[in-house]
Amino acid sequence: MPDSHISSADADERAAAKPGALPLVFERVSYSAGATRILCDVDLALKAGGPTLLLGPNGSGKTTLLRLAMGLMAPTSGRVTFSGADAAPRGSRAIVFQKPVMLRRTVAENIVFALNAARRPAALSDVQRLLELAQIAPLVDRAARRLSGGEQQRLALARALAREPQVLFLDEPTASLDPASTKLVEEIIGHVSASGIKIVMSTHDLGQARRLARDVLFLAKGRVIEHAPADRFFTEPSSEEARRFLAGDIVA
Repeated sequence: MPDSHISSADADERAAAKPGALPLVFERVSYSAGATRILCDVDLALKAGGPTLLLGPNGSGKTTLLRLAMGLMAPTSGRVTFSGADAAPRGSRAIVFQKPVMLRRTVAENIVFALNAARRPAALSDVQRLLELAQIAPLVDRAARRLSGGEQQRLALARALAREPQVLFLDEPTASLDPASTKLVEEIIGHVSASGIKIVMSTHDLGQARRLARDVLFLAKGRVIEHAPADRFFTEPSSEEARRFLAGDIVA
């Protein structure tokens, strides 16, 4: 496992020194699907450091924001830049969805495929390291599609990390998992973050956000309502929408 005792400052300095996807900046970014506006005039800067957690009600635009940041979609208007450039270096970003697709191969072969796709040598030591990080090394020869939901999600994390990304986007990665599997995934996220990889993650689990977040990005109605350090967001949210959301009220 990566050294979990790496200081936050050391990880931040290492990530900041690496050219690539960070800072990731949204400049008046909007996205529409037909006549439906999903994101509206988003201004945002994400820098190296601890995990950024995306919170907000259903339909607030969290998944769309992650997809735009990953480059899976293009904005309807506005601009997304990476360290000042319009395109991020190859392999500097990776994403894991709530329900990942498993290849019809063994666990090890899924990792080999990911390493090859990243144009990295598929050395046995690298495969073993990634499987150990994901805590699924004993399942190396099992068919990936026969894994449990939690095991599949950890394999998806290992595949994403095969790219050695600077930024890892996670779209509600534990939404369908039981508490034990959720705990394992959170442990992996903690180790990955400590290694200097920037985590940008959406969740509906406020307890999880409190455990993981260094800062919180709160969205509602397709707009960024608040972006604040986690301790301040959870104790003194500055917007009425965030206060209502934290109280469990409906934010229309």
